[in-house]
Amino acid sequence: MNRVKKHHLPNGGFRNNDNMKMHHRSLWKILKWKLFEKLPDKISIPVVDDDYSAFNDSEQSLTSWIGHATFLIRHQGLNIITDPHFSERASPVQWVGPKRYSPAAISIDELPHVDVVVISHDHYDHLDRHSVLAIQKKQQDNPPLFMLPLGLGRWFSKRGIDNWVELDWWESHSHRGWTYTAVPCQHFSGRSVFPDRTLWCGWVFEADNEPGAPNDSGISNEPGKRFYFAGDTGYSSDFKAIGEHFGYMDMAMVPIGAYEPRWFMKEIHVNPEEAVHIHKDVGSRLSLAMHWGSFMLTNEPMLQPPEDLQQAKQQHGVADDAFIVIKPGKITPLF
Repeated sequence: MNRVKKHHLPNGGFRNNDNMKMHHRSLWKILKWKLFEKLPDKISIPVVDDDYSAFNDSEQSLTSWIGHATFLIRHQGLNIITDPHFSERASPVQWVGPKRYSPAAISIDELPHVDVVVISHDHYDHLDRHSVLAIQKKQQDNPPLFMLPLGLGRWFSKRGIDNWVELDWWESHSHRGWTYTAVPCQHFSGRSVFPDRTLWCGWVFEADNEPGAPNDSGISNEPGKRFYFAGDTGYSSDFKAIGEHFGYMDMAMVPIGAYEPRWFMKEIHVNPEEAVHIHKDVGSRLSLAMHWGSFMLTNEPMLQPPEDLQQAKQQHGVADDAFIVIKPGKITPLF
């Protein structure tokens, strides 16, 4: 679809649709947060030891939250993983930086075959160099397709990975009976002193039509299931636009953590109440919480996001089973 690309900057960088000024980059604000805000106690979230072999041959639709923004999804015999992160730290090095306080639910060695990897942006807690290289090496005879936001392909190619497709917001790519669309969100990018040189995005991935129940004229087709991965984001008008364009989502993965203090995080990370707004804006039939419980990135207590989500659901009339928190490692049937 043709849209004015107001998110493209003349210097080759990118900005958000709502023209958000990136105040979070202020050195004073960073120092104020680090020096004067108290970090909460560190708690590890228990991980379920489930049998992932079902992702190898099951005809069921399944998902599992591996931790942070990493979901493994199986539908129509295809395995898709989001923002794979299996390392101990969300950092360019493994001896300093945000440390994982809840382990990844499985190791890369235990990870079933992956057909498609979707990446939301280049921050270290979402694009982990070790994890993507390990997946590529493990599947060197049958590597996955990496779906990337615009500008990130060069990073992958420099590391020997050329099996990728990069998209701008609202662009789509079809692959093995699925359509992948990069959609806008409100965030930023950068792994160095040069910010916003690659795009950030959410993803909608849709399966082709599926055989339905027999009728008088034979086997009817039903619309394929539609999945939404929100990525890392603050709340913006983008979500209503996504909902208006697609109509509904069969399943959405929505962040609920890393939101305190609000004076510093509001522009780039939704809180649980705003996550509920996203759930409603995009017309999600089932939302799964993510982006909490793995790394101590911000100031809210580790267990506060699910508690705040429960309160927000009640406040905004969302059914308890429509937006759920699943335990890391637990394999959950879908549909």
